[in-house]
Amino acid sequence: MKAYQLVIAIPVLFTVQATAQQNSFTTDSHLNFLFKNAMMNRHYSDSDVRTRREWGQAAIAHFTSGFTPGPVGIGADILGQLAVRLDGGRGRSGAGGIDYFSQNSDGHAQSTLRKLGGRIKAKVGQTVVSYGTQQPLIPLVTADTSRLLYETYTGWMLESQDITGVDISAGYLTAEQRKSSNHYNSGLGRLFYAGARYQINSQISVSAYAEHIPQVIDKQFSSFTYTHPISTQQKFILDINGYNSRLTDDYAREINSGRSNIIWSTAGRYVYGMQSFKLAYQQNSGSTGFHYGGYRDKQGLGDGGIWVSNSYWSDFIGQDERSWQVAYSLDLTGLGLSGLSYDLAYVSGTDIHTSASSHGKEREVFNQLHYVVPSGPAKDLQLTVRYSRLQVSADAADYNRGGSDLRLIAQYPITLF
Repeated sequence: MKAYQLVIAIPVLFTVQATAQQNSFTTDSHLNFLFKNAMMNRHYSDSDVRTRREWGQAAIAHFTSGFTPGPVGIGADILGQLAVRLDGGRGRSGAGGIDYFSQNSDGHAQSTLRKLGGRIKAKVGQTVVSYGTQQPLIPLVTADTSRLLYETYTGWMLESQDITGVDISAGYLTAEQRKSSNHYNSGLGRLFYAGARYQINSQISVSAYAEHIPQVIDKQFSSFTYTHPISTQQKFILDINGYNSRLTDDYAREINSGRSNIIWSTAGRYVYGMQSFKLAYQQNSGSTGFHYGGYRDKQGLGDGGIWVSNSYWSDFIGQDERSWQVAYSLDLTGLGLSGLSYDLAYVSGTDIHTSASSHGKEREVFNQLHYVVPSGPAKDLQLTVRYSRLQVSADAADYNRGGSDLRLIAQYPITLF
């Protein structure tokens, strides 16, 4: 069943529930709108690569229902998305990392995007099984919401919280809707995933997940988080996480790569009042770098998701790469500027293995200023300015390209009910 068929079926559910007594289907229903104006500009240091820039206006409507009464509750969700291109015509669009508007066969970026999807869901206890348009959010399969429109998938999902402290997730996905295109599927065939997160107590949590994409890759993720409160104003947080990946022979040959990769990172963060200080280390090993995301019809995986410490513009995931990070965050509410925050990070990566050498390097300086209007007519309006400067050594050109990355984002969420 495709997304448009679900949209036809969803009104039937509303008719059924309207004849029943007032219940959580209606009282727990919500309709949210998000208006987003976003621009991303990437200027590359290499003279043979053009500056890429895309800018657009989007409107996203998301209806989520509650569940009908009874042993098995039934519900339905609808997601509608619209985007209009404001800039990024021929010669400026096309950078894979921007991905606001995909290009047509003639090289022109699409001028408008329209997407409509929905899902039906059933709930027993604290377990929900659903089919249709999905937005999974786990370390192996993350539906990206960081660009203009949302990335979505089609398939089955199970989410359960019946066991105290345990969040269980599982899914079988058969299509991926590219965030920058109207096409129903960007080449994904089948993707299986399962895993859980366990909050052991107020200080310790662990997680483990596994993913299988037939004829492509097997991947596992695990994490450990420890929070140590020092005082009412101070705490220390330790995060350790990592991925283990194994490409199939066919896919490795397709992308001219080795097959195995292990990447892990550890980060210590000290929070003192309105300030936060972080130190992190990340390491890659194996016969290839870390592979994630992209689209199957573009030789990508189609899974999405990278939850490691040193990920900004660059993810520092080259073969054998080791990277260090120092970061600082400031919540300016403590200085009387409610809703304003600033983030600064410096990451340095070395030992990148490419066809040119085993000593490639890259380094990035990341800055972000974020403001949420705390009150008044524009309450909850979000304004973000993000800027990164990335330098990549010549012997690592096979892996990455340096330059500058500027993002300007304005988001205004509205809740109707």
